[in-house]
Amino acid sequence: MKSGHSKSMVAAFVASAVVAAGIAAPAPAMSAQPDNRGGGSTRTPIKHVVVIFGENVSYDHYFATYPHAKNTEQPIFKADSDTPRANGLSAGMLTNNPNLFNPKRLGHQDAYSCSFNHDYTAEQKAADGGLLDKFVQATSRVSEGCATDGSSVMNYFDGNTVTALWNYAQHFAMNDNSFDTNFGPSTVGAINLISGQTGNAHLATTFAQGKVSGFKPVTVTGDPDPALDDCGADAGGTATGKGTVEMQGRNVGDLLNLKGVTWGWFEGGFAKTGDAVVGSDGSTTTPAKCGQSHTAHQYSENGKVLLTVPNPTINPGPDIHVATSDYSPHHAPFQYYASTRNPHHIAPLNVAEIGHNGRANHNYDITDFYKALSAHNLPAVSYLKAAKYQDAHPGNSDPLTEQVFIVQVLNALQQSPEWKDTAVFIQYDDSDGWYDHVNGPIVNPSANASGVDDDNTNANDSFIPTIPLSTSTAPANSNAIQTSGICGSPSTSGTALAARCGYGPRLPFIVISPWAKQNFVDHTQTDQTSSLRFIEQNWGLEYIDEQPPAAGAGSFDRVAGSVMNMFDFDGTPENKKPLILDPLTGTPVKKW
Repeated sequence: MKSGHSKSMVAAFVASAVVAAGIAAPAPAMSAQPDNRGGGSTRTPIKHVVVIFGENVSYDHYFATYPHAKNTEQPIFKADSDTPRANGLSAGMLTNNPNLFNPKRLGHQDAYSCSFNHDYTAEQKAADGGLLDKFVQATSRVSEGCATDGSSVMNYFDGNTVTALWNYAQHFAMNDNSFDTNFGPSTVGAINLISGQTGNAHLATTFAQGKVSGFKPVTVTGDPDPALDDCGADAGGTATGKGTVEMQGRNVGDLLNLKGVTWGWFEGGFAKTGDAVVGSDGSTTTPAKCGQSHTAHQYSENGKVLLTVPNPTINPGPDIHVATSDYSPHHAPFQYYASTRNPHHIAPLNVAEIGHNGRANHNYDITDFYKALSAHNLPAVSYLKAAKYQDAHPGNSDPLTEQVFIVQVLNALQQSPEWKDTAVFIQYDDSDGWYDHVNGPIVNPSANASGVDDDNTNANDSFIPTIPLSTSTAPANSNAIQTSGICGSPSTSGTALAARCGYGPRLPFIVISPWAKQNFVDHTQTDQTSSLRFIEQNWGLEYIDEQPPAAGAGSFDRVAGSVMNMFDFDGTPENKKPLILDPLTGTPVKKW
């Protein structure tokens, strides 16, 4: 990749980000641990990292009143008396909020909601230069599952609905100061998770011999599908003009491959249901099919939703029935890179191949994760993405189906021999536009290379303008807010720092591990790339942008806040006893 920035500019970016974030760039001291089979030597006792990457949740949407639940419905949640305070909504924020509506608690009957406007600029407008008072106008929507006045965007769940996550926070460690690396939707968050870079993309214009042959440099701020994914918008390169993208530079998979460390991306619905036909020159003739799908149903009793499950065997109640495909191409970040994609969704040759270089190229169906775990072949680094009906994304999923996925994964891990040296990070790709009362620090103001006002705000594009502020009170209409909170407009110049305004909204971040501190709330400033930084440090990897062709591209892994304060690596593990939960209720079954 060609970089339009000098070393001095990159150094300035890193230095300013460190100052803004209030964090130290050097890696914490960690002693080397013995080599693990296929995992390489590590600098902590952690031999396996599992990242569960959910969809579209702000911190306040799940933890606004943590650890206090209303307890007017089952299951009841009562926090331990010594639970530390987290930065949730104060009484004033609940009753005298600066937005058009006060936040309200959601229960099981409200599990399904519409999806809100979580675009790059809409989220900035909601933040309103730090005032955080334009959510109803900027990010709300009023479609099925949401109130017609736009008020739903303000609301939150508590421990009676997101019960499992509250129990995990009780028994392990949670960060209440973690942010979306940039403003914007799913693809932005997913790419940041694995590389910390969204400014080095190529918009695919033509295809030849199974490759992108024509392109235009862009910065990713939306949700384009990956180029050449058979199950994506361009159908493996058989259709042009679909806005698909190929990322340049490296991702964490490339770094792990350099070290010989096993890894994999496991996603629901990734397995093909129809084979691809590929020509002799490598071009796709007939793309593979990804036909797995589920229908989610919600069941009611006296107006209360009891459970949301796929493909039920009992008669559904009169609620929401949502049919959706399992696989989402723009949720699969490794598919955006030529080095780590599996365009035809080829399955691994056998279980032994999982995590290693092979025909699947480290991209697998979620069922392969359980196969690897059962065979004691768990990769050193595993990224898990639920099928769409279980990924928590409003409009096609909800917290109850998400809970089933998360609990099943963690129950299986905690009852395996690998658990003793495993760390699970629960993270999210974006906020969906849900309200959160904490403004993210501007670690990268994403100045455009030209320095000109190309978004018509009459403001310096190096900063988020705070005046003149819009007075619009029209719900669910971000276009009515013309001046407030725009920074780093989407760029077609391909410069690495343009249109990468961040940090964005605050998101949940939980660490679950025998080595995690117990019932601990960490206030260290972190972001989506903090798990990336931990992986780099733990296995002694390079920075993402350390080598050409991406040298000097300003990856956020260089400035990410540390997750180390959520661990206690002194002596023996603090959480030796697994916490086994009921997937349907999120309540403890047994604590060994």
